[in-house]
Amino acid sequence: MYIKEAVVNNQVGLHARPATFFIQKANEYKSSIWIEKEERRVNAKSLLGVLSLGIVKGTTITLIADGTDEETAVNALVDLISSNFSE
Repeated sequence: MYIKEAVVNNQVGLHARPATFFIQKANEYKSSIWIEKEERRVNAKSLLGVLSLGIVKGTTITLIADGTDEETAVNALVDLISSNFSE
């Protein structure tokens, strides 16, 4: 299991288009991946799950992955968040 925190700093947070990019990236990996925000954990490969967290600009989230490519997956998702989804 690999865990890392990230702060979402793009304008709209993890909503609509950025959430879609995030989920597409998460689905590139075999590992199970979750996003955790304030004790709530959802599947990072589920659009409804991700949107249900209501992640806005400035929110700190925890990314958790478990599987063969867990470290690569988490680091790639943190890089995507850090790039502000190329906005």
